[in-house]
Amino acid sequence: MEEVTSRSQETMVNVLIVGDNRPLVGLWARSLRRAGARVALADTPETAADLLADRRFDILILDIGPEPGCALSVADMAQYRQPEARIIFVTSSSFFSDGSIFTLCANACACVPSGTAPEDLAHMAAHYARPSPPGARTG
Repeated sequence: MEEVTSRSQETMVNVLIVGDNRPLVGLWARSLRRAGARVALADTPETAADLLADRRFDILILDIGPEPGCALSVADMAQYRQPEARIIFVTSSSFFSDGSIFTLCANACACVPSGTAPEDLAHMAAHYARPSPPGARTG
C-alpha cells in the first residue's frame, strides 16, 4: 500500500508504519501522505521484515500494542538492515514511560502516546527524517 505525491523523490520521506490497529494506522498513514510522505504499511513483523529487505525507509513508526515484543523485533530488524532509519514508537501504555525504550533501541528517536494527533506524528516523522547538520550531536 503505497501512494506517491507530486513532490520530488529526493525530498519525499519514506515511512514504514507497523501496527495491527487498522483504524489508527490508517489515520496515521493518511496524515503522513497529506504531508507528502510515501507510506508503506505492515500489520505483522513478517511483512515488516519483507519491506525492510526490499525498500529503504527514513522513519519507522511502530505501534507498541498489547505485545511489545512484536514492535521490538521489528526495531531489531531495522537496526540490522537499515541502521540509519529512525524509529518513533507509539504506545497506549505507560510501560516505556521511564525512557527504557531508548536503551533497548539505538534507533529510537521518540516514544509518544497513541493519542498523539496524527498531524503531530507527521511533523515528527518529517523532522526526524532530516539528516543531522554537520557537527550536530546525535545522541
